[in-house]
Amino acid sequence: MRSIVFPLCWSLFVLSAAAQQSSSSSPSLPTVESTTTVLGSPEPVTQGESPRVVVVMDTQQHRLAFQDIEDYLRTDSSVDIQQRSPGGVQSDISIRGSSFEQTLVLVNGLRINDAETSHFNLDLPVPLPAISAIDVLHGAGSALYGSDALGGVVDFVTAAPEATSLRLTAGAGSFGENQQSFLASWLGHHASEVLAGSRDFSTGFIADRDYRTASGSSETRLDSRLGKTDILLAGDDRPYGAAQFYGNYNSWERTKAWFASLSQQLGDETQAAVAYRRHSDIFVLFRDDPSYYKNQHIDESWEGAIRRRQSLFHDTTLYYGLEADTDQIRSTSLGEHGRNRGAGYADVDVRVAQRGTISAGLREEVLSGGGGRSVLNPSLAGSLWVHPRVKLRGSIGYGFRLPTYVDLYYSDPSTIGNPNLKPESAWSYDGGIDWYPSDHAAASLTVFYSRQHNAIDYVKAAPSDPWQASNLVGLRFTGVEGSLFWRLTANQQVKLAWTWISGAQDALHGLISEYVFNYPVNNATFEWTSHLKPGLLVRSRTGITERYQQDPCPVWDLSVAREAGRIHPFLQMMNLSNTGYQEIAGVPMPGRSFTGGIELDLSRRSK
Repeated sequence: MRSIVFPLCWSLFVLSAAAQQSSSSSPSLPTVESTTTVLGSPEPVTQGESPRVVVVMDTQQHRLAFQDIEDYLRTDSSVDIQQRSPGGVQSDISIRGSSFEQTLVLVNGLRINDAETSHFNLDLPVPLPAISAIDVLHGAGSALYGSDALGGVVDFVTAAPEATSLRLTAGAGSFGENQQSFLASWLGHHASEVLAGSRDFSTGFIADRDYRTASGSSETRLDSRLGKTDILLAGDDRPYGAAQFYGNYNSWERTKAWFASLSQQLGDETQAAVAYRRHSDIFVLFRDDPSYYKNQHIDESWEGAIRRRQSLFHDTTLYYGLEADTDQIRSTSLGEHGRNRGAGYADVDVRVAQRGTISAGLREEVLSGGGGRSVLNPSLAGSLWVHPRVKLRGSIGYGFRLPTYVDLYYSDPSTIGNPNLKPESAWSYDGGIDWYPSDHAAASLTVFYSRQHNAIDYVKAAPSDPWQASNLVGLRFTGVEGSLFWRLTANQQVKLAWTWISGAQDALHGLISEYVFNYPVNNATFEWTSHLKPGLLVRSRTGITERYQQDPCPVWDLSVAREAGRIHPFLQMMNLSNTGYQEIAGVPMPGRSFTGGIELDLSRRSK
């Protein structure tokens, strides 16, 4: 801690003093209540109206201050990122102590969770420049979104163009890093197009930890008498050195993902959508001897949905729909398998202006090839304004998850799958209070509890035994999460967030767990953002994570970028504290690193 306290305090003191002298013409920050979200609700509502805990991250506001999607997600203290390598190579995500398999990931409301293994859930095929927002729902979301939404839901929302523009970005940095990206958009009267691409290359901070990631997307939007049409095509390619990822081996891996979706409005009240995802994974145990052990997997999934809304009364709306999902895998080690799911859902929302909301939902999901039964997912959420600036809220929800194909069928000398695994499920409860003392500040406090049934984990009785996929009983999590947002001046803001979690230690009954108790007991983040003269952005973030039975781990990041005009130089300084840490046991993360570059903005209208 002493290694970062002095430089952190010094930087905040100097930058804060400079901020007091900054020009009042710098862009002001948005008001707390104006941010719109759709997660946890069938229709967009503001964060102030939502009865659920939803964190909204604007990825276009200060884009040059962040390196990748993991940087944004780390600003939410209830989100745990367990990263194996930078550059978006491979990261596990969990929410409120859940396992990395219990978080559902969406793109524009459509599933991209990987059927092979949830280690690839954040293989986002859409480049970061094309993303406008990341919405994070805390707690169960299966009533609206189906399987995998036990701990929470993350939705990546793509950007709609506001003008015809072109942005070009290039940078270089530590460990041989070299990156380029572009975003080109065209805006017409009844149509628009967004093209985006990114590339990130690094020789690696240690041997056999190099990577070369590339992604590209095209999104076409059309307006017609029928309604809005959205066509998204995206793909990515990620070859990387995987040294120590799954043991003391100089491994190598390459994943590719393709995603296509079509969303069509059918009048003002109905929307239909269809999506396709294909993901391939090649894994080599010894990079210098690929023939010794090699796995190759290809999984595909289809999703279709039709959703409708109907006004029942002045303040009451009914939302309902039908969905279908299918996935299959062809694998050298897992074999060939497939399964289907169908679901119907309904949700009734009652919203009384300046008084509160009540939302009740029910979803029935019929499963085949992964349980052979149906699952009923109820949810209930409500909020009450007890004062013009104080809101009480609470929610109850049920979530479930089907095992991945690795859980079911993988087998090697150290890990054994279990084809008899049952789907895991959980009841989740939370209650909290939101306080808006002014238009420039907001505070939130939430208590949550989750009780899981048939939780899936890999366990063993002795250190020399292989890991065995198993269902556990009696797994529970209790926690508290708090956040504070404060706009100090028109050009300066502070965000603080902290989450404490306690898990039931008796769920293993003397067995050794691989994943269940890798959650953070304490996770805190402090973020300070300021605009300095002339149009200079400075962002400092310090995160401290204390995992179960491990020492606290502090990491300090600092970014500086010019946002005014058309030429935007930037400097991103990661892990300035030079902390040696591991988010996954045995997989070291990089020390201090620097990335600098420039963005050229050729938009028709200057920002």
